[in-house]
Amino acid sequence: MFIERREAARIVPAMNMDKWIALVRDRLEELDISQEQLAERVGVSQGSVGHWLCKRRQPKVDSMNRVFVELGMPHYQVSMQLRLLGQVGEDSGHYALDDEDDDVDLMQYIVCFRYPVRAWSALDEVEPQVHEPFEQTEYFAQGKAFWLPVENDAMSSASGRSVPQGMRILVDPGREAEAGRLVIARLPGKKAILRELAEEGGQRYLKALNSNYPALLCEEGCEFLGVVVRVHGSFD
Repeated sequence: MFIERREAARIVPAMNMDKWIALVRDRLEELDISQEQLAERVGVSQGSVGHWLCKRRQPKVDSMNRVFVELGMPHYQVSMQLRLLGQVGEDSGHYALDDEDDDVDLMQYIVCFRYPVRAWSALDEVEPQVHEPFEQTEYFAQGKAFWLPVENDAMSSASGRSVPQGMRILVDPGREAEAGRLVIARLPGKKAILRELAEEGGQRYLKALNSNYPALLCEEGCEFLGVVVRVHGSFD
């Protein structure tokens, strides 16, 4: 990509860098691993790790991803994204970077997250299969999120909200199922379905966006497998 005015770009501190630091700190505490031990695994000095976690220096992408791998979080991934001056909606500022090169001042580090693309038939499985593909997003899930393909026209509407067949949805089991949200629900003895959660007179219903499908009563034992937080690349 050609940048005519190099001076029009700068590094800005990203909220996603804070996410990376928080994830690493929490994981270190969870595994009872010291910064020195992490540094040995990654192949850097303890001082480098300390600088990273205190935001005094920003590691290279390879180092950030290596940290995720060494801490058992390979489904998290860091990438770089070009940011131009005047197009960034965050406070201005600068990081000191490790191993700088001529082009790094045009880049901003973004923490992304990879979640498995699951089949509806695999929803009963606790962990994803090794062969399942992953798709990357910037959404930071509260639970063990996963992608699902939309397989029928129950949520397809000619007007208003619509989630047609063939789209892909990101489902977060850590989000609370609330009225008005799209959810993955399973009625007792039935297969899981995608529906809009509605509430009327203290009673919950599962509504299709396609008027040809009837609303279903959330009877006792109705299970919510997660809330849809992203549809075909759009944040909810």
